[in-house]
Amino acid sequence: MNQIIKKHHKTFEDIRQKTKDGREFWSARDLQMVLEYSSWDKFKTVIQKAIKACENSGNTPSDYFSRLGKIVKTGLGVERHMPDYDYWLSRYACYLIVQNGDPFLGT
Repeated sequence: MNQIIKKHHKTFEDIRQKTKDGREFWSARDLQMVLEYSSWDKFKTVIQKAIKACENSGNTPSDYFSRLGKIVKTGLGVERHMPDYDYWLSRYACYLIVQNGDPFLGT
């Protein structure tokens, strides 16, 4: 069991990124893979629960969750804007996501 915890902690730290000014963040898309959620839609549900928990704790979610949009091409070659393609997450946001996750949503 301890090996599993160490493996996931290392993986969590391995996906950490830094801005040019040295602030750390995690990509929600990367975190989704570490937490083994099968689809982005299921993981977005957990992110929304975590954002609500952040609000309920008296914090401002935009300080911890930064939504990132992206233009993607569909199979027909049409460009489509996806306003919540990814999130940049603080360590606290990642903590809230893990706390608000449903182990059955990931399967």
